[in-house]
Amino acid sequence: MQLELRHLQAVCRIAEAGSLGAAARRLGVSQPALSAQLRRIEAVTGGELFVRGRNGVEPTALGQFVLTKARRVLSEMDALGAEARALAPGAPLRLGCILLVLLDGLLAQTDLAMPGREITVDLEDSVTALTRMLGAGRYDAIVYGEVNEHEVPLPEGALARTLIAKEPFCIRLSAQHPLAGLEHIDLTDLADEPWMTLVEDDDGGPEALVAACAKAGFSPLLRYRITDRKLHYDLIAAGRAVSLSQPTAPAAAGTVLRPLAGDPVTGRIRLAWNRAALSARQAELLYRAAARSYVADVGNNAFHQAWWDAHPEVHPALD
Repeated sequence: MQLELRHLQAVCRIAEAGSLGAAARRLGVSQPALSAQLRRIEAVTGGELFVRGRNGVEPTALGQFVLTKARRVLSEMDALGAEARALAPGAPLRLGCILLVLLDGLLAQTDLAMPGREITVDLEDSVTALTRMLGAGRYDAIVYGEVNEHEVPLPEGALARTLIAKEPFCIRLSAQHPLAGLEHIDLTDLADEPWMTLVEDDDGGPEALVAACAKAGFSPLLRYRITDRKLHYDLIAAGRAVSLSQPTAPAAAGTVLRPLAGDPVTGRIRLAWNRAALSARQAELLYRAAARSYVADVGNNAFHQAWWDAHPEVHPALD
């Protein structure tokens, strides 16, 4: 077997994620399949690339050598694509996003802000992947979230601006759930519930959920991780799970959204862009489009509208 780019990408993902399970999720493969692939890669390189450590898997000396070479090769390939694109006339604006609620209205708002500009949007479930591709020139700009105090490191040459400084996560549960009739739900009342885990695993969300539950006196039972929105909602409607949700999320049949008492988990939404790809004016237009898209969804839930009206300090700058 000869090493291919996908093998180098797999090695880098394992190192970035710190575990085979997390890397497999980011790559969209099963953990056994990734383990088998790693063994084949190690057969070619001549030894173990990773060993288990206190904080997950860690690269061996050989693994560190392969990682250095792999990152260099991948960076050169990314640069090749970026430089070729720069020479192409009429290149579209390439936007990378996490599956945020505001994405539904972002394209329409961007069309209004940048009429005539072709735009491509790709979805990722890894902030690490978004930032790497931003740094490599694969994206011109990215929209992503950070949970609680987590800060996403950005590549050299990137600038960032906060769109929404704070939003309190709420809970989505079945409309038939005994707690569904409450105006606010205390996290301690969800101690025995199976949870839908967050799609993103490197934005601070999973750690924030586990920490908030620990403070409430329990460890959450993380049972499902589903990216398909309809299936996600159907499982909750059937009473098989509860999940954290952005407070701007729309209604879904058979489910309700309720705020959590004390706002134990909060998020913020940020825009980052490659300053070599977007002018200050273009970045400003994109910021306004994304901010307007979020604000348009605030009224989806009366409890969030009330919270929003009471916290003008978190509103985006649109004047």
